[in-house]
Amino acid sequence: MRITSSDLRELKILKHYRLVRKWICKTKGLSEPDLELLIYLDSIDYFTKNDFKKGSYYYSWDNRRWNRLLKEGWIVVWRKRNRTTQKFHLYKVSMKSKQLIARIYRILMGEEEIPVSPITNKVMKGSCYSDKVLKQALLNFKKDKTNGRR
Repeated sequence: MRITSSDLRELKILKHYRLVRKWICKTKGLSEPDLELLIYLDSIDYFTKNDFKKGSYYYSWDNRRWNRLLKEGWIVVWRKRNRTTQKFHLYKVSMKSKQLIARIYRILMGEEEIPVSPITNKVMKGSCYSDKVLKQALLNFKKDKTNGRR
């Protein structure tokens, strides 16, 4: 079975992408370029630091991004260099990143709900203005999904 662009359009998968991306970034402490770069790197499987730099050209410059993603466990070393046959370390996105990306897809496909309880979702507490705006958007998203409009 081949998926076409019209199939994806019918699914309306991108309708709420911005909202889901903002919510994930807020709850996981990632910037939006960090998240999108992780999605890009996930599609590569194994990559070098040079591949990371190439992928970074699409996003705003942040010279601390590499070290931060590595330190926080979003990227892990898959194979270390040995100075003879492997000239570079090989990296991959961590299981933590893969689970996060899979969750984004599940939410966009309607297979998983974004929690709206203040206990499980700190955004729903509305502690600052941006949280209040995001909270209202999440409630509208939930209402939109219950009305069958995905």
